[in-house]
Amino acid sequence: MTELPLAAVETALAVPGWAWAAFLGFVGLMLALDLGVFKRGEREPSFREAVAWCVVWISLAVAFSFLLSAWQGPEDGELFAAGYVLELALSVDNLFLFILIFAHFGIADRLQHRVLFWGIIGAVAMRAVFIVGGIAAIDRFAFLLPVFGVFLVFTGIKLALAKEEKGGKGVGENFIVRLVRRFLPITDRLHGESFWAVEGGRRVFTRLFLVLLVIEGTDLLFAVDSVPAVLGILPSDMPIEERRFVAFTSNIFAIMGLRSMYFAISGFMHFFRFLKPALAFILVFIGVKMALPWLVSGGHADWVPSALLHDGKVHVPTAASLAVIGFILAVAVALSVIFPKRK
Repeated sequence: MTELPLAAVETALAVPGWAWAAFLGFVGLMLALDLGVFKRGEREPSFREAVAWCVVWISLAVAFSFLLSAWQGPEDGELFAAGYVLELALSVDNLFLFILIFAHFGIADRLQHRVLFWGIIGAVAMRAVFIVGGIAAIDRFAFLLPVFGVFLVFTGIKLALAKEEKGGKGVGENFIVRLVRRFLPITDRLHGESFWAVEGGRRVFTRLFLVLLVIEGTDLLFAVDSVPAVLGILPSDMPIEERRFVAFTSNIFAIMGLRSMYFAISGFMHFFRFLKPALAFILVFIGVKMALPWLVSGGHADWVPSALLHDGKVHVPTAASLAVIGFILAVAVALSVIFPKRK
């Protein structure tokens, strides 16, 4: 049988433009519905509404996973599920910091909805840049894969050893806060949902706008950890366009449901006591998975189980990665429920 050139294979498996357009159109439609139809003045979503939207977003992600499996094959569906679960868990960890930021700046619940909405739009744009750039860099410079792996191991260890922040201490001295206050006219007053207002005859940015920038900056820092983690799940021999599509869609589905999850579980954060060490373990696991091919290069693979070797290369099955991530998160949630943290 004649083998097809690699370029022909990648072209045959590449994600067509209509799939990107359809997904981006879906994201735009959901954002438009949220902003123009479901928004009801200056009031926070009720607990029931937030839970309902969480169910909607999780159901849509599950349906998309099955759709991707039927279209591109079961492995793509498993990769999407693994990336989605991982990004969702990392996003929940972000909510701890969001609560501290809102509390520190005294932002009422009825105004947090607007900040999170525009924060999500900014996060979508940033994740797109990070994913496209990260995959292109890994594809062009193979040595970056183990570098990202070592970085994730370091991040996981740092996360495990990090002390819990109390009451938003240090948020006011955040680098972003100091930078914005230095170059933009910021008022400490709130003007409803407005990001800017006129005081004393001059245009100023409100405290709500400052909080939005802090939220965006926080998400940017978390993207530095989460995007390499999602890329670490994807096989290096997967066509680059396919990797971009799976990584981007799994990230965006997790981010789009983040705001509803915030209002649904913000009062139950003490039930996630062991989430942080679980995420630390998962980051270390993915970092080792990314660095393994480099560690066993040159034929030194005698210590690696034969089940992880494929054509002389280390390959951790997608189902195994998904099982490890799901098991660790399930154990963390179970322990958090059995041994909850005191409020």
